Amino acid sequence: MAQEWRNLPKEFLNRLETIVPTDKLHAILDAYTVMRPTTFRVNTLKTTVYKLLHLLTKQHIVFEPSSVSSLAFILKGDKRQLLDLPAYTEGLFYIQSLSSMLPVLALDPQQNDKILDIAAAPGSKTTQMAAIMNNTGQIVANDNSRIRGYKLEANLCTQGVTNTTTRISAGQTLWQDYPEYFDKALVDVPCSMEGTFTTTNPKTYEHWSLKGIKELVQRQKWLLRSAISATKPGGTIVYSTCTLEPIENEQNIDWILKKEKNNIELVDKPIAIYPSERMEGFFVAKLRKVSSNIPSILRVS
Repeated sequence: MAQEWRNLPKEFLNRLETIVPTDKLHAILDAYTVMRPTTFRVNTLKTTVYKLLHLLTKQHIVFEPSSVSSLAFILKGDKRQLLDLPAYTEGLFYIQSLSSMLPVLALDPQQNDKILDIAAAPGSKTTQMAAIMNNTGQIVANDNSRIRGYKLEANLCTQGVTNTTTRISAGQTLWQDYPEYFDKALVDVPCSMEGTFTTTNPKTYEHWSLKGIKELVQRQKWLLRSAISATKPGGTIVYSTCTLEPIENEQNIDWILKKEKNNIELVDKPIAIYPSERMEGFFVAKLRKVSSNIPSILRVS
């Protein structure tokens, strides 16, 4: 099985050797050849951990807790077991990778916060935030695709989310409608998705290309800058990707720190997670907006 990683794009494999530490390379390559277990998050807008786990146990579904969150669990079996349950269609839980839950935990939503999710579809992190906030405050969930927007709206409805407004627009200019309006912003950008590759599903990597990455970087930069401009001074911005590429991760953070000069600062060291048997690869960086970065005439009084 370990040799199956050779099916990944050759140019990607060559880049990977220069991106990850040598002592971790083989473990990462092996991680690309396994099918990761299904993980899920309890939707506390509709049920409690105790009630859902009791229900799953009655259905003879085996699971175990995760270290990521007290609401997150790892299925010991086939995903179809969960998909066939009425509890799934009723939105009592949400199937989500463990790594995908980390950006929201870093953002640390609080009740009554005003939060921007600038690239929200299909809504995994939006619904996670709404549950933490217990449907208080306000979330603006934006996406630039109407088709993905429909999926976002469907997930919000199924999960019982009522504090979220959806919007279909170019995130790069969204700040102009919400200048320094939000307490927090989540910038989970479209990326090359290298952290999610698996040789068990060639579709996860068939569209990978260096040209595509360079195009993505430009979108990522301007989505991040727009989110910062839409966040109040003193607010928090979390930038995240599911890729290993430094030009999509660390280099974008370096770029925005230079671009915004003293208006933002990095909070702690970014988190870089390498693919493993249970976790997808992910990058999470937390920023704090120190001072205004937009013209005074545009600021919300």
